[in-house]
Amino acid sequence: MPQTKISDIRELSLDELQRKLNELRHESLNLRLQKSTGQLENTARMKTVRREIARVLTVINERTKEAQAAQ
Repeated sequence: MPQTKISDIRELSLDELQRKLNELRHESLNLRLQKSTGQLENTARMKTVRREIARVLTVINERTKEAQAAQ
């Protein structure tokens, strides 16, 4: 699965961002379980998922701060 670009993430709505965050966290959990049982083949995927979670959280935090500043 290729890395998601930040420009693509910024185009998503807040609900879509929350859904994507949940999917990525679930995938991260699955990867950790695979690693602990010795079934993980692509260890670089863990790093990619971790960074994508950070990107999504960054965009969510930016939007919440923008909304607070607008009030």
